[in-house]
Amino acid sequence: MADKLHFSLVSPARELFSGEVDHVIAPGTEGEFGVLANHAPFMTTLKNGVVRVLDGGNTSMRLFVRGGFADVTPAGLTILAEEAVNLESMDAAQVQKDMDALRIKILEEGKDSGHHDALEEEYAYLESLKAALSH
Repeated sequence: MADKLHFSLVSPARELFSGEVDHVIAPGTEGEFGVLANHAPFMTTLKNGVVRVLDGGNTSMRLFVRGGFADVTPAGLTILAEEAVNLESMDAAQVQKDMDALRIKILEEGKDSGHHDALEEEYAYLESLKAALSH
């Protein structure tokens, strides 16, 4: 039997997953990367995107992360995400409603608002989450 990789994904709210898997593919800021058991140690930052957990040749879980760090050690892979959700628990219609409400707020506050950049960043996050849900 092939070696398994210990994988843990943690957000400030909670631990979303911890267990033994075959392979994890994550959205690094320098490009997507994969980690198998016995991978060489490294640390990198993450961009918004989908973390795919594979068992055998099949994707067993899709988690959406909002930035963070990935740390590969001899003990396995740990992802510390700024925010993370299991895509199976997300509703695309609700994400669209959130986007619509946020767009209205952005337009009402205008570009001179002190919150404009943060609101635009939140909107970009929701757009990427919606795109991940459609794939």
